[in-house]
Amino acid sequence: MKNFTYEEVNLMALYNTGNRERLIEVLTEMRSYLTWSEMELRDLTDSTLDKLADMTDAEFDALELYPDFI
Repeated sequence: MKNFTYEEVNLMALYNTGNRERLIEVLTEMRSYLTWSEMELRDLTDSTLDKLADMTDAEFDALELYPDFI
């Protein structure tokens, strides 16, 4: 299973649809609205999408996607 960063987990938790393929679609759509001034979020989204694409649905289902905004 891919090792997600703290920021990637929080991003996935914010947009979590409960389904890996749908989450990929949602994050891809969100990314299309980012401007070049939001490069850090664009890079975070890209790294998250790459890891989601490389994992199985079973691996995704095992993730605990709860936002941690402490």
